[in-house]
Amino acid sequence: MTAFARRARASAGRMHPELSLVSYTLLGHLEERDGLRATDLAAHYALDKSTVSRQVSALERAGLIERRVDPDDHRVQVLHLTGSGRRVLAQVTERRRAAFRERLARWPEDDLLRFAAYLERYNAWPGPDRGEERA
Repeated sequence: MTAFARRARASAGRMHPELSLVSYTLLGHLEERDGLRATDLAAHYALDKSTVSRQVSALERAGLIERRVDPDDHRVQVLHLTGSGRRVLAQVTERRRAAFRERLARWPEDDLLRFAAYLERYNAWPGPDRGEERA
């Protein structure tokens, strides 16, 4: 898993020089949720608010996200991807998919099915704070 994480960080830098793996992850989550408050991002990733604030500031300066007033609660600001943010995210996502396709192209189908099942199982785990007992 450590090697996998190292490769993911390294490949993120090659996919888009200004977009770290953390930035890519945050952009993807914002796109998936169609906007979130910064505090929601911090809670989702179990990060300190100041850590998320620094990442959000960098993404704002790069023109990849913007703050909008929540129409239901004018005291709240919601983070959304800009058009540029959507384009960069789409480019990086396509490059990552192409890299995965290339890397897995010669795997036997049985291995791909097993690998996919393991990834689904891994991703289905709700986490220790979401009601699942530890073994």
